[in-house]
Amino acid sequence: MKQISLHRQGPVWILSLSSAHPEGGLDSSDLEDLDAALDNIENSNDNAALMLCGEHPRTWCNGIDLPWLMTQDEVDHRLCISKLEDLLLRLSLCNLPTIACLHGDCYATGALLAFACDFRLMRDEGARLSLSQLKLKMPYTPAMLAVLHQAPHSRGLWEMALTAAVCQGSEALRLQLVDQIHPADRLFHHSLEFAEQMAQRHRATYSDIKQGLRAATLAMWQARRLNDGRAC
Repeated sequence: MKQISLHRQGPVWILSLSSAHPEGGLDSSDLEDLDAALDNIENSNDNAALMLCGEHPRTWCNGIDLPWLMTQDEVDHRLCISKLEDLLLRLSLCNLPTIACLHGDCYATGALLAFACDFRLMRDEGARLSLSQLKLKMPYTPAMLAVLHQAPHSRGLWEMALTAAVCQGSEALRLQLVDQIHPADRLFHHSLEFAEQMAQRHRATYSDIKQGLRAATLAMWQARRLNDGRAC
């Protein structure tokens, strides 16, 4: 079943992670689909915003499908992680406002996807956020750390990364890991309303400011593209 869908609602691109199974994660083909979706979004040039949603009632994204990843040989394992790193860096630098609408659980590399977005709005109760790599015995790669270092409120991220703590909405807001919390039945509405407001910003100027604020992430992304033989 295809896990990624993209459509546009007025000035807002809505990118949905539509796994039918709450424990289902992303595999290599899903990462390629997400990358292709960013192609479509970035190739548009009008003022707009991107909102990332999940369609499963309990899960936003639990990151990479680890049981699947463990079945891959060493070459494919490294290739999948490289695709994930590229996706995180690219989403961090995407040339329009990006908003994560966190209606459900968000763990490990799923949480990294959320932190790669410019803003995070979360369900006030019933959804959980965790950088759980410590429990999974999976150290962060340099690209993953770049995404975490770019966050403006590092104390909460420091605490979560080094404890693998699990936060619900109110605690995530206290630690400044998310920007807003809302009841479950109003979260999508408020997220879309905020995305529509952000879509009114001048896109080229917004992109320039974001890339300036994330200069280290931009330098890493450009270096990776040069090493891969791609134009920056």
